[in-house]
Amino acid sequence: MGFTYVIEHMEEDENTSRAIPKWVELEYSHMKILAGPGSEVDFTHLSKSSCETLGNLFQSSTSERSAEAFAHPEGVMDFMNHKGVPLNKVCLLDPKAEKPLSPEDGDGRFEWFLFGGILGDDPPRDRTGELRVLGFPTRHLGPVQMTTDTALGVTKLVVQDKIPLGDVPYVDYPTITFNPKESVEMPFRYVVKDGNPILPPGMREHLREDLNQSFDF
Repeated sequence: MGFTYVIEHMEEDENTSRAIPKWVELEYSHMKILAGPGSEVDFTHLSKSSCETLGNLFQSSTSERSAEAFAHPEGVMDFMNHKGVPLNKVCLLDPKAEKPLSPEDGDGRFEWFLFGGILGDDPPRDRTGELRVLGFPTRHLGPVQMTTDTALGVTKLVVQDKIPLGDVPYVDYPTITFNPKESVEMPFRYVVKDGNPILPPGMREHLREDLNQSFDF
């Protein structure tokens, strides 16, 4: 039995018809894999065009090894009301929370785990503050900024796999090297597997493409 993970999409361009950026698609698709089978990932507060883009993306990438994922135009409060989930059953992952997330938080006290996206701002802009004022119970994942998909993955490791937060293997600000002359430093904390930061599938290629484009004059 898994959990429901909710990402309240907070990009400022959501009133436009512009498609969501490629890196957001990659991170959001990665969350399905990280949440794992039996869980659900819901993306709220999306524009109509983003709902359509993500809905088509999720339908085309279904897998028995990943969670179900859905895109919604309504905000998280309306979504909670629609689903009949009370405020005290939703844990907001908040960098400014007093208490760290613990395995006990997955023992039934919470039904949903809520993330303020996009968490990938450098420097952080505290977009989670817009959700904090609504009164959710809160937990933090440590002092170093994570990408949204990493934050969800760490939450799953702690509450579902029962790995204490301090035992999760991390690397901070890793450098992704493409060749001796091309590399990029990522200004976030990542979970490590086999000595490498866990990036969304396709992200390494996207980063290199972005890097090459930045040198095109």
